[in-house]
Amino acid sequence: MPKMKSNRAAAKRFRKTGSGKIRRQKAYHGHIFTKKTTKRKRNLRQLTLVASVDESRVKKMLAGG
Repeated sequence: MPKMKSNRAAAKRFRKTGSGKIRRQKAYHGHIFTKKTTKRKRNLRQLTLVASVDESRVKKMLAGG
């Protein structure tokens, strides 16, 4: 049987932590920064964890890697 392939779009967006949780970038940090406050932009730079309800779906997409 061939190897499982990971979803390449997901592989570029998500990373596993040491404990097995999934990290992701926050949304709304792509463009139109003039109307966003410095505090908001600074907080959007930080990584966050994927919600527990979505974790199984993301792990399935990363199965190949």
